[in-house]
Amino acid sequence: MDVEALTAVLTPVLPEGAVITDHQRLRTYECDGLAQYRVVPALVVVPETAEQVAAVVAACAERGIPFVARGSGTGLSGGALPHADGVLIVLSRMRAILEIDRANQRAVVEPGVINLQLSNTTRPDGYYYAPDPSSQQVCSIGGNVAENSGGAHCLKYGFTTGHVTGLELVTPAGELLRIGGKAPDAPGYDLLGAVVGSEGTLGIATSVTVRLTRTPESVETLLAAFPDTDTAGQAVSSIIGAGVIPAAIEMMDALAIEAAEAAVHCGYPAGAGAVLIVELDGAAAEVRHQFDQISEYCTAAGAFEIRIAQDDAERALFWKGRKSAFAAVGRISPDYIVQDGVIPRTALPEALRRITALSVERGVRVANVFHAGDGNLHPLVLFDDAVPGEAERAEEVSGAIIDLCIELGGSITGEHGVGSDKAKYMPRMFTADDLDTMQLVRCAFDPSGIANPGKIFPTPRMCGEVPGRHQGAHPLVEAGLAEQF
Repeated sequence: MDVEALTAVLTPVLPEGAVITDHQRLRTYECDGLAQYRVVPALVVVPETAEQVAAVVAACAERGIPFVARGSGTGLSGGALPHADGVLIVLSRMRAILEIDRANQRAVVEPGVINLQLSNTTRPDGYYYAPDPSSQQVCSIGGNVAENSGGAHCLKYGFTTGHVTGLELVTPAGELLRIGGKAPDAPGYDLLGAVVGSEGTLGIATSVTVRLTRTPESVETLLAAFPDTDTAGQAVSSIIGAGVIPAAIEMMDALAIEAAEAAVHCGYPAGAGAVLIVELDGAAAEVRHQFDQISEYCTAAGAFEIRIAQDDAERALFWKGRKSAFAAVGRISPDYIVQDGVIPRTALPEALRRITALSVERGVRVANVFHAGDGNLHPLVLFDDAVPGEAERAEEVSGAIIDLCIELGGSITGEHGVGSDKAKYMPRMFTADDLDTMQLVRCAFDPSGIANPGKIFPTPRMCGEVPGRHQGAHPLVEAGLAEQF
């Protein structure tokens, strides 16, 4: 890549100082929230408008230069890892809330808008944006779209894909187009569904139309302490099995509690081997009835203490420990790997027992934090990179946890994405034909293979190559159902 030539092309079309070439400044963008993977980009640009993003991408497409989009850099899969010979397009200056349409319960925002900022803006009028990743104070909505982020309340309200109705997209060719809009569903192929969660491999969102959710009449939050994760898991199974769907059910084990206490002094019950945070929202009468049920299920499962938040301040303290858990682990370990596997929630007790056995067998500590209601595990594998062999053992344990999730009928990721970190695990979950079919979709959007290359798929392949293990055309092509790229 000729950095000087591309800089000369981009400097006139971008704001002053928006093209970064200084090596020390480039290094500040060398990783996202998953710091194990680091690559210094050849060039960083910081556009302020959709037209500027399109101009940058068009310049890259004309020269066959790879590009990667980045928001706040809070991703945990290496999804925004730069390309060493490419351009990193940083969208953090595109932070405008373009429209609040209360009558239609919609908002239109730029990709750099911080997740919590939108809720803070709309809450005085009785609305909020439901997806709430733990990093919602700093993560951007564009990044949420790329990764199809969830959050603590995804049990009831679902993931980002259920809250996005329209996108303005810069294609890998540098064209601006619109997908969807304010209507609940657009006719034709679900292109919106393909783009949300595609991790920046199909284009760059430059504005996002999202659903706004009415603020519930009543919210009640309960903190239950258990002697161990088995009894806490039994409470979760009883609650969901009874047909009660809380807004959120979160669990933390003893090691995660220890970290949270050291970091934010959340005051969870002493001696707890696990805690559950259960939140209900909705009509006041319904919430009261379900809250009594949940208290009974927790007591029956073995909870030795139950606290009910008396006000917003106490509710915030309950959540502070959980939402700070990832960062808090830094208080008890210099390094850690965050995993993101999914299991059927009925397999929760078995999964936790086997993770504990792995931890003991390999001599690697694992702190468990997860969305217990929908089986989305976030094991934090702790290690010290300064100690020879610890990082390798941590990687082995991390991979074994992913294998366990697949074995139990789950998935390698729930909301953090595949990115650079989990691409190597994709063949464990999908067949070669599955992966080839996914590549056909990617190549339809990006035939030059320049949009966030090297992510998701374990063996990058140019779109001109024959899919299917080099043994002939893909079955869909042979059947005349897809174009050969």
